[in-house]
Amino acid sequence: MKRQDDRLIPVLLMCAQVVVWPGAALVRGDAPSASVLLVAALVAGSVTAALFLRHTRPVAAFVLVAVACALGAGPLPTGAMAVLGTAGVALALFTVAAERDTFTSVLCVVALAVWQLLYGLSLHGISERDGLDLVLTALLYATACGAGLLVRRSRRARRAAEQRLKRAESERHRLPAAERRRMERELHDVSAHHLTAVVVTAGAALGLRDRRPELTDEALRFAVETGREVTRALGAVRAPSPSREELPSLRERLLDLAAGFRRLGGPVDCEIDALPDGAVADAAYGIVREALTNAARYAPGARTRVLCRYGDTRTDVVVTSAAPPAGATAHGAGLGGGRGQAFLRSRAREAGGTLTSGPTADGGWEVRAALPGRTAAPVEWSVPRSHRLAQVTAATGLVLQPLLPTLVIRAEETSNGTQVSAGVLFALLAAAQAVALLWLRRAPRTARAVLFGLAPLWPVAMAAGGYTGPVLLPPGLSMLATCAVLAADAARAAAVGPPAAVGPPAAVGPPAAVGPPAAGNRPGVFPRSVGPVAAVAVHAAAASAAVLDRGTAVPGWMVVAGTTAGACLAAGAAHRAGTLRGRRDRAARGTREERLAAWTEEAVRDAWAERRRIAAGLETTVLARTADMVAEAEAGRLDATAERAREALAAMRALLDTVREGEAERALRPQPTLQALDLLAHQSRATGRDVEIRLTDRVPEHLPTAVDLAAYHAAETVLATGDEEPAVVELDADGGTLTLTATGVPGAAGPAVRERLAARVTALDGTLTTGPAGTVRLRLPFAPGATAGTVPEGAHGGPAPRDAPDGLPPDVTPAAEQGDEEKRER
Repeated sequence: MKRQDDRLIPVLLMCAQVVVWPGAALVRGDAPSASVLLVAALVAGSVTAALFLRHTRPVAAFVLVAVACALGAGPLPTGAMAVLGTAGVALALFTVAAERDTFTSVLCVVALAVWQLLYGLSLHGISERDGLDLVLTALLYATACGAGLLVRRSRRARRAAEQRLKRAESERHRLPAAERRRMERELHDVSAHHLTAVVVTAGAALGLRDRRPELTDEALRFAVETGREVTRALGAVRAPSPSREELPSLRERLLDLAAGFRRLGGPVDCEIDALPDGAVADAAYGIVREALTNAARYAPGARTRVLCRYGDTRTDVVVTSAAPPAGATAHGAGLGGGRGQAFLRSRAREAGGTLTSGPTADGGWEVRAALPGRTAAPVEWSVPRSHRLAQVTAATGLVLQPLLPTLVIRAEETSNGTQVSAGVLFALLAAAQAVALLWLRRAPRTARAVLFGLAPLWPVAMAAGGYTGPVLLPPGLSMLATCAVLAADAARAAAVGPPAAVGPPAAVGPPAAVGPPAAGNRPGVFPRSVGPVAAVAVHAAAASAAVLDRGTAVPGWMVVAGTTAGACLAAGAAHRAGTLRGRRDRAARGTREERLAAWTEEAVRDAWAERRRIAAGLETTVLARTADMVAEAEAGRLDATAERAREALAAMRALLDTVREGEAERALRPQPTLQALDLLAHQSRATGRDVEIRLTDRVPEHLPTAVDLAAYHAAETVLATGDEEPAVVELDADGGTLTLTATGVPGAAGPAVRERLAARVTALDGTLTTGPAGTVRLRLPFAPGATAGTVPEGAHGGPAPRDAPDGLPPDVTPAAEQGDEEKRER
């Protein structure tokens, strides 16, 4: 299917060229000679064949098309290369921009435009022609390059989103198993160290009770202290802290791995960045472990360097081992199964990356993997500087080629005319518009003002340069840049969604939640109605001035009405196109966010069900017998203490066997609470987003059930918005109110997310506030019916919280009453 698409467009272009020439000439009765037809056939065949390969060899196809069109432009008559020399070259340039990096694309379009400009100047001079054809050609090439870059950007964004969804789907099945392994490991540590120590100590004291009676008191004290420590440790197993320090990080695991290989006699140097736990971390650990094992097996004693760099777009894992020392014997050379390299590539491929391995220049071996980074973007290999230098050199040679006849073969006299052609003026105005478009993101108001100010200068350039071509063509060219701005504004507004209504606080009734300011009031962005109206007025006035200055028999009011209608149509079409694109992007983003949120919710609930299942076993067996052991030890009964310790140890081992058996019933999965925030943060980090959970000491250990559930679901909602920037969720309690503050979540300002958050807090009479820089704050009172700014009777805490938190708007309003469905769900 792809090959048919690659061949269809070049064939259509060649057919169009045949219709333009020689088809039109044959209709007029002007038949070209056989030699001219032969040259045209050779050029058209070469261009079409090169365009067939534009996806596999885009740069080579672009160069071949440009060279073939340049060679055919000399002997062929006017119009023989009208289609292939413009649309064919533009198609090749579009493919380069869509398939290759930005540097290569910009270098190609600049080199081609400058080459054609110098070629035209070497033939005709600077003031003997209007030069509008050069401006139109350069505009065509710039448009093709820009469209290709946009397509490439869209593809990268789509691939990054797909990669993130793929990682989320893989982590969905991984998180419950990881939670089960964590609890199994910690339970094993408790049984191996604490309970076993009590059994051994009590048994030794009982055996030496006649000869050393003082050991009995020591054993009883040790049993009490250890029993309390077991209770605290098991409590931490049931409800671990959501911070990053509960488990060894990948960096610690890799450093321990390197230390183990150093003990085997191999020097290992490490440069390791911190990576979040997840599929990428597991792949990096497996790659380093396999590479170090191969180094110890085949090059014992050789110095090995481990490099792990975690970046925005990629994670580089490099393990380089030097040549083995002279006389070293590889005792493990025959122990491998020959599948290590395949397993390494499989690990990298499953994580969404690539891996290469091979010998180094000094006789060593290097394993290099490129894995996804924190943004889950597709991995791209960096281009060496030598390759860039070769590209610039080739482009410079192509640009200077038209000057060789003038510099080497002949020296012609240049024109001494003082009048600057209209083409030069048009080129300068087009360059100014391009610069304004480049500054559109940094200084939007200034860029738009410059574009509107340049529009009236096009009629002035027409008059100053003596332009005699189509009168509406230059004003139409000036309208293109403004249409691009209008389309971008409309796409941005449609992608964000309709702004939510902002209303004043009210004591009665369902007021609207406070949201971000409307798009028209944000700094640096014109209101939606001002931009199109100003564009239509400015460009209609410029076009009317151009037509009236040229002279026409049509009445002036009709000229103004016609140009205004044309400007309205152009602005409306641009706005409509941008709106459709924005809606399409918003729909695609919404679909991705729904899938990501669903998988995150499923993963957290499954892991939470595993934790609750194991915790239930702890509460009914191990903790109960540990409490009996402490009671017997405090009563001074050493025999009973030893027996209870053995029972607790047996119950722990039985629980470990239960943990290994499998997962909980899906139909019996409980609702997660704030104690599952560590699982939520773990899942978010594993899918490529840096999330930090902070709980202050003022948050009670036991919260009301409604508040506990609402706070967790609110945190889950704000973290499921699909943003990629780091996020922080902080919980604090003051005056009988739980405050949840989320920063780094700009997507939570959307109307759909605000509605879901409002539905979560409305049943608790809480408040919802959205502030600048992606900040969301929820305040949930502990007592039903109490407002967020009051302290319920009988509640403990400090002074009443302030009505206007720092960094947020002062007009905080209660959330809308939309919680009937949520009440039924709870």
